[in-house]
Amino acid sequence: MKRILIIGSGRSTSHLIQYLGALAEEKNWHITIADVNIELAKSKIFNPFMQAMFLDISDIKNTEEAIQDAHIVVSMLPAHMHIPVAKICLKHRKNLVTASYMSDEMKSLHKEALQKNLIFLNEIGVDPGIDHLSAMKALNEIREIGGEILDFESFTGGLVAPGYDNNPWQYKFTWNPRNVVLAGQGGAVKFIQEGQYKFIPYNKVFRRTEIIDIEGYGKFEGYANRDSLKYRETYGLENVKTMFRGTLRRPGFCKAWNCFVELGATDDSYTLDCENMTYRDFINTFLAYHPTDSVEIKLRQYLKIDQDDVDLWEKLEWLGIFDNKPIGLRKASPAQILQRLLEEKWSLSPKDKDMLVMWHKIMYQKNKKKFIKELSMVCMGDDETYTAMSKTVGLPLAIATKHILDGTFEQRGAVLPISADIYEPILKELEELGIYFNEREQPI
Repeated sequence: MKRILIIGSGRSTSHLIQYLGALAEEKNWHITIADVNIELAKSKIFNPFMQAMFLDISDIKNTEEAIQDAHIVVSMLPAHMHIPVAKICLKHRKNLVTASYMSDEMKSLHKEALQKNLIFLNEIGVDPGIDHLSAMKALNEIREIGGEILDFESFTGGLVAPGYDNNPWQYKFTWNPRNVVLAGQGGAVKFIQEGQYKFIPYNKVFRRTEIIDIEGYGKFEGYANRDSLKYRETYGLENVKTMFRGTLRRPGFCKAWNCFVELGATDDSYTLDCENMTYRDFINTFLAYHPTDSVEIKLRQYLKIDQDDVDLWEKLEWLGIFDNKPIGLRKASPAQILQRLLEEKWSLSPKDKDMLVMWHKIMYQKNKKKFIKELSMVCMGDDETYTAMSKTVGLPLAIATKHILDGTFEQRGAVLPISADIYEPILKELEELGIYFNEREQPI
């Protein structure tokens, strides 16, 4: 019997656990779901080949015992917690799978993992993950017919499904709220456009957007992710004129979100004494004193919001930023206060469905003629638990875990899913499970 250890049982694990659990009897697997929230872990159990256990990875002894007993570890922890797990996996010669970006620390473990004949497969969720699988397949198909790739753009967005986008922002949380609040921070955004390097400071990220129309689903706006340049080497696109990766939202979102950026409400570098503060007080904290002007008037003047910009103002008012409602925290950073408010307003309701949208645009040249190839994928969630985000993060992880246990992946070391032996079988099964790309190509 092969033993699978899944560390973490949060919202993105629903489809991962369902997929592996459904195969457990046939494959002779035993699955342990470990979490600091033992009740949450127990709630994921649905057959006798599964068990839940309490695990705090700061307890090295217990973590080591849990990993030592497994054949493969699926880490669903926050990215910064993978390394302690990876080092224990190295010590006890266990394979590891994560959906997170591969850090420099993880890369540094490559040589030892290779020597011990282990695979540490990273970036095998949705973004990163399905974006790599689908991009590499399309890029390699173009190369195989003798095409020269000139431009590459890729956007992904976790959004609420049509019919459930019943607020002015057309947005609800389908992923870690903290990541949404801090999006765009951590250094200048970098990409290359028409052969020129571009750098966008944080305070301008949400004002430099691109409109994308996906057939059947309408218009979206995309803003740039942190560092698109590092994927030139990953994808073998060192000579492309444009390399751009971004995030999708509905039109109007970015302009309204930029109000919080300009205000300073997304800052996570200091804390406020907010025990007796309301959300109205919070907004007023960032505005100049005036003996008579209201918070609303001062905010309009400070951010230069026109009186006729009804859509933007509706978004701000709807969030309740002007309400005299207690924040309910004793000490918190501005970003944490904003997150608390948004979690009240942007949470999925029990009957809500989410949507994951991915779009690639590739320009290439063949026989002195230029073509544009577009690929789009839209995945709908089933409900609040079995979300599109859970499906597109969890299923690639689960399929990869199955292939590693079956011994079908030959690569070893700390790797990304960018080779055909990895992306082809995973994409094929994802398509069978309803996650597929529509393609269209035209000359220009």
